[in-house]
Amino acid sequence: MSRDPRYDILFEPVKIGPVTAKNRFYQVPHCNGMGHRYPSSTAAMRRTKAEGGWAVICTEECEIHPKTDVSPHAEERLWDDSDISHLARMTDAVHEYGSLAGIELVYQGHETANRYSREVPMAVSSLIGSNLDPVQAYAMDKSDIRDVLRWHREAAVRAKQAGFDIVYCYAGHNLSLPMHFMSRRYNNRTDEYGGSLENRVRFFRQMIEETKEAVGDTCAVAVRLAVDELLGPDGITAAEEGREIVEMLAELPDLWDVNISNWANDSETSRFGEEGAQEKYISFVKGLTTKPVVGVGRFTSPDTMVSQIKRGVLDMIGAARPSIADPFLPNKIESGDLDSIRECIGCNICVSGDNLMTPMRCTQNPTMGEEWRRGWHPEKIPGKKSDSQVLVIGSGPAGLECTRALGLRGYDVTLAEAKTELGGRVANECRLPGLGAWGRVRDYRTSQIQTMTNVEIYLDSKLEPGHVEEMAADHVVLATGAHWVQNGIGRANTRPIPGSDGAQVFTPDDIIAGASPTGPVVVFDDDHYYMGGVIAEELRGRGLEVTLLTPASEASSWTHNTLEQERIQTRLLNMGIKIVTCQNLTGIHSDHVELACVYTEQRTSLPAASIVMVTMRLPDDTLYQALSGAGNVTRIGDALAPATIAHAVYAGHRYARELDEPANDGVSFKRELSRLGEF
Repeated sequence: MSRDPRYDILFEPVKIGPVTAKNRFYQVPHCNGMGHRYPSSTAAMRRTKAEGGWAVICTEECEIHPKTDVSPHAEERLWDDSDISHLARMTDAVHEYGSLAGIELVYQGHETANRYSREVPMAVSSLIGSNLDPVQAYAMDKSDIRDVLRWHREAAVRAKQAGFDIVYCYAGHNLSLPMHFMSRRYNNRTDEYGGSLENRVRFFRQMIEETKEAVGDTCAVAVRLAVDELLGPDGITAAEEGREIVEMLAELPDLWDVNISNWANDSETSRFGEEGAQEKYISFVKGLTTKPVVGVGRFTSPDTMVSQIKRGVLDMIGAARPSIADPFLPNKIESGDLDSIRECIGCNICVSGDNLMTPMRCTQNPTMGEEWRRGWHPEKIPGKKSDSQVLVIGSGPAGLECTRALGLRGYDVTLAEAKTELGGRVANECRLPGLGAWGRVRDYRTSQIQTMTNVEIYLDSKLEPGHVEEMAADHVVLATGAHWVQNGIGRANTRPIPGSDGAQVFTPDDIIAGASPTGPVVVFDDDHYYMGGVIAEELRGRGLEVTLLTPASEASSWTHNTLEQERIQTRLLNMGIKIVTCQNLTGIHSDHVELACVYTEQRTSLPAASIVMVTMRLPDDTLYQALSGAGNVTRIGDALAPATIAHAVYAGHRYARELDEPANDGVSFKRELSRLGEF
């Protein structure tokens, strides 16, 4: 295969100040839950992207001083010279493949609680952060402003010493001090740094100028700016101040990296936004500057990328999540291997890693975060270690990934699926409102498997124990999935809810299968991820009166970690779905349900002709129980312990990687041990 000439423009070099990017693929800064805490893991992850063809690869946020401490989040640090060496590990890895390394220097102002350093927070004005820490920031005086500019300049010099090619001045979200200076919402100053927009931009201008003076001879200086906060007149907008800021600073930086704020808007999930959704906000920038412009939009289609460039929207294709889902996306476009691209599904499970302060994972790419820990590569897998034949039963995300990876290793694999289509839970869930892009989990794997001559697929094949024994496979993998329980057992209830065995009680499986409950419907969400919300949407879309009932204080509360909770609750309310919070479901009757306050246990009731239980799932392990005496049978994914689709894909991949490899009953991955200090 060779590159389609239509995509030649994507592989043109781009000059960025004193450096040149080898093509137009630009991995913008993105958090990953590793940072300074796991430097080897971070470096290996970025190295893999360089190997995959990304011309520019940037760090996550990088603290510049103890007063910029964002603990417990694991971002990068350049507090002093002792931080240079671990960052140099990343730049060396990136340079190995001819890519440029960028670093995003950040100070979050009043959002910085300094939990580890215990320094006193400071900000553009006297403010309190949104992180609910019971501390406030004092208003910076001019000596504080000079200090911050000096810290930034010194961090830029250290970045240059660490080998970085691009140094950022960051105002990309509302979690940045320069944005706080520019924002009328935060800047209450009456000196030359407050009042008019020109005054409010002064701090950011000085930061850019001092950074260029310090490192601009060999390093490009990039600006990341949120040109619209999506707050209308209460915030910066692309139509007014966002445009004016770009006009004021148009030729000052070497590159413009433009986006929208806040993070939930910038990294909007596929449930709420399409590929390229930011174009309408950032398309004006290229008309105001001669410097290259990069922007993001969850780009996975090379045709969309080419369109962005040819229409003068962007000079470089920015990506965070698509580079996580497929670190080799540029190389695959260059080689013409488009069918092997793992397209990002926009689920934001990667984002949850940073929000939960743990190394990120990816639904599409099970090797993400395991490049150093386990030595996993997204495009390379060791060959088989035996001539064993493997039977995989179930074609959900675990079974499909297990089959794909085993097939790549060279094993003879038989995949048996009880239903008429492949995909398991993914095939079902991608039919629910907003989850269509999740079908890519199935589509990528089925397209790969169908080209493998060593893999046989059997649909409509519900295997019984006797069938499994007759097939005499050396290894049997049960990826039979799980089902939602009807009895209401979950987090809030450890015993069946009285009345849950009634004919008016349904599960998400029933709704997906086409069951038709009558209204009013109560959706009892004790799962707290996405399912309760999408089932409520589905039923409301059928014209039913719907109430979402949850013991939590808000709808879909875990989705704060995927940056979706506010959007989900807003959509439900706008659809006319009633949300009842902090209430447990305690009883079900023919025309109503009984509730109990989770705090006071005060009893109330709601009218309900039908109830949908979204509480927990149980493994479909009947076949496993019948075969449990056989030593060659293994359960994976939801068939072992129901979890996210990302967990299932990872489980399938891990089984395939570890088949016929030496057993390890201890820690099966490398650990990063911090240097022990003196007592």
